[in-house]
Amino acid sequence: MIEQDGELLFDEFRGGMDANRTTNIKSASKSVLSLLIGIAIDQQYLEGVDQQIGEFFPDYFNEHPDPVKESLTLKNLLTMRTGMETTSFHNYGRWVVSSNWIRFALNRDFEEEPGGRMMYSTGTSHLLSVILTRATGMSTLQFANQYLFGPMNITVGGWDRDPQGYYMGGNNVAISTEALLKLGRLVMDGGVYNGRRLISESWIEESLEVYTHSNFNDYNFGYMWWSKPVGETYVYFAWGNGGQYILMIPELDAVISITSDVESGSGSRAYQRNVFNFLEETILPFLDSQV
Repeated sequence: MIEQDGELLFDEFRGGMDANRTTNIKSASKSVLSLLIGIAIDQQYLEGVDQQIGEFFPDYFNEHPDPVKESLTLKNLLTMRTGMETTSFHNYGRWVVSSNWIRFALNRDFEEEPGGRMMYSTGTSHLLSVILTRATGMSTLQFANQYLFGPMNITVGGWDRDPQGYYMGGNNVAISTEALLKLGRLVMDGGVYNGRRLISESWIEESLEVYTHSNFNDYNFGYMWWSKPVGETYVYFAWGNGGQYILMIPELDAVISITSDVESGSGSRAYQRNVFNFLEETILPFLDSQV
């Protein structure tokens, strides 16, 4: 789906999909979680990005005191710069079959200094979901429905939970292609949707800044939003494995949402190159011609 200046210019669906059918957006869920953390700060459930995580995990740290881990901040989590070993890639299977995802993530050894190099890890973003739940007294889904999905008329088709019942932070949310387009427009409009402010503009701006760089490709990273130049145009995006995207192009006031078959895309990263080549060679010239 391609939108420019608030107008839908083009959409195409295959394989039984339509604009409102929900699908697993994989790690594009991390960008959604970033929005929720911003709302929680706006609503004063959380103090800010410099708040330390130790207070949210008293049971764990009473048994495993660690001043360095306890002093990690929400910003360390949002930018994937905790320094702790990843729970993704070669550790992902062990993490998701463990009996306690929180303990598994917090048990990781340090491989970098906190605040240093990015260590992509879904366990890190899951800690944010747990913190959100403990800070608000609502599940992550309840909070999202009240402050984000509800006001935007977005329906969740499914959302995995961990063995303790916490909604998975950063993966396996099922929403529609149209919902992704709406979320992109919300960000492009500085946190306002249909004339109603849902998130502070300052949070949107802060989220899209570049704090670090991916440890496995040439992408820049903010608060769980990616960005990179495509040709001469700068693009911000949410990204999930298999080809799930929100692509935002401020220069052209355009938002593009893409959902793809996860199974067929999960075995290869070639789709990334194909998406950005198609964006540069076909979609950007099309959008530029509409200006």
